[in-house]
Amino acid sequence: LPACRDSRLFIKDLHFDEVPVRIYRPRAPSASKRRGVIFFHGGCGIFGSIRSYERICRYIARKSDSVVVSVGYHLSPEHKYPAQTLECLTAAEHFLKTAENYGVDPDRIIVCGDSAGGTFTANICQELVKRRDIPKIRAQVLIYPFLQALNFNLPSHQKNAFIAFLSRERTIHFILKYLNKDCSMKEAILAGSHVPKSMNLKYRKWINPDLIPEVFKLGYKPPLPTSFLPQVHEETKELFETRFSPLLAEDAVVCRLPDTCIITCEHDVLRDDGLLYKKRLEDNNVKVTWYHMEESFH
Repeated sequence: LPACRDSRLFIKDLHFDEVPVRIYRPRAPSASKRRGVIFFHGGCGIFGSIRSYERICRYIARKSDSVVVSVGYHLSPEHKYPAQTLECLTAAEHFLKTAENYGVDPDRIIVCGDSAGGTFTANICQELVKRRDIPKIRAQVLIYPFLQALNFNLPSHQKNAFIAFLSRERTIHFILKYLNKDCSMKEAILAGSHVPKSMNLKYRKWINPDLIPEVFKLGYKPPLPTSFLPQVHEETKELFETRFSPLLAEDAVVCRLPDTCIITCEHDVLRDDGLLYKKRLEDNNVKVTWYHMEESFH
């Protein structure tokens, strides 16, 4: 939908340091500075837009009486990875620095995103913990986020392998498209042949079906061992960067993250990414609110 008149909101298209954004501001006067929401839409980095998330952002602005900034990062493959993450970071930095210009309290800004937008949210929050020159993010909201590309055989991947809309195979297809890689590597990544044994051992403490609560493991079968394919690993090294797989961030970063809300869906291949991140955050004494939607899909 295009930006059009809303009786309860001022809506305006702007650019934050050349990144397109759409701002939604409640029309009603406020006695104090409002809260701010930076929203990153989903779509695997190759779909979606400000326009396609128009209703959602209006709803958030109205219901929470907040100023919402919807970020229209440029899509792959025309804009190659990691342009999407970098543009989200640029927009977030700009808003944190200029929040008061929009009637927003800079100490009450959250970052929010769904699916790949949840990936960007997690990554931006990790990047910003190192910064002292801008206000801290108050909280992050991750809506069925994608958080790791090491293991595609977790219980939720097996359970929802052939689910409508986002099957396990389609997930990897979109990942390879997003990174502008050869999709013939799909089967090798599905099997886990892109990960060397040393890396599996290193990250086993964080990405491991044993860390998933038993109630979510009904019918789970450990995958058969597969041989490591060095060429596939070399071609897909981006998968192991924390900006692509935020679940791989070190504890020194995770322990400094803001309060977090994680939403997971039962019928979703990405469900366990959210569960594993929830555990990591809790293990690092980060306050987490978790909502699990039992009858919902990605």
